[in-house]
Amino acid sequence: MDTITQLILDPKYHDILSIVKGFRNGIVYGAKVRFPHALVMTFLFKSGPLKDKIRGIFRATKQHATNLGTFAVIYKTLMAIQRKLNGDQKADYHPFIAGLVGGYYVFGENNNINMQIILYLFSRVVMAMVKLPVKREVVDAPQHTYPIFAAVVWGAAMWLFNKDADTLQPSLRASMQYIYKDSDSWNSLRTLVWHNK
Repeated sequence: MDTITQLILDPKYHDILSIVKGFRNGIVYGAKVRFPHALVMTFLFKSGPLKDKIRGIFRATKQHATNLGTFAVIYKTLMAIQRKLNGDQKADYHPFIAGLVGGYYVFGENNNINMQIILYLFSRVVMAMVKLPVKREVVDAPQHTYPIFAAVVWGAAMWLFNKDADTLQPSLRASMQYIYKDSDSWNSLRTLVWHNK
């Protein structure tokens, strides 16, 4: 046991063990996040035999977990390589390059799981960018950036809906159609209050 502990604590094995643990953590986290989501969404919205539902839940969980684990391996490996090539020093651009390569190879395929992960990540990145001017003291308070962000998002959404609606995600397009276009016509009090048409 002491030999294993010494091996684990030996600095020369730190990078490889960090990569292995990153893979493990990505798998565990992906499974913890995707399994309950897939379970609920499948039983609420999918029809078909129970066997197919269970298979779909495990397939989605496996893909989410594998993707996060694989991304962790690529990211941490590239971080270690870049640091070694840079005289054992980490540079500010290293995470961007490692994330760029990992993102392309792991999440570059356009499928439902990847799209959900990318949309989740994109929204968090954009929100962080909104907060960045405050953190960097370019502006003095969040109330100066958030209203502008909200206005630009809604302005862009409405412009796209009116100009190129087919580029919007189908459920967003359908909800906007219902709220903003279907409310333009009626032929009686009943249809004005209760129905689109």
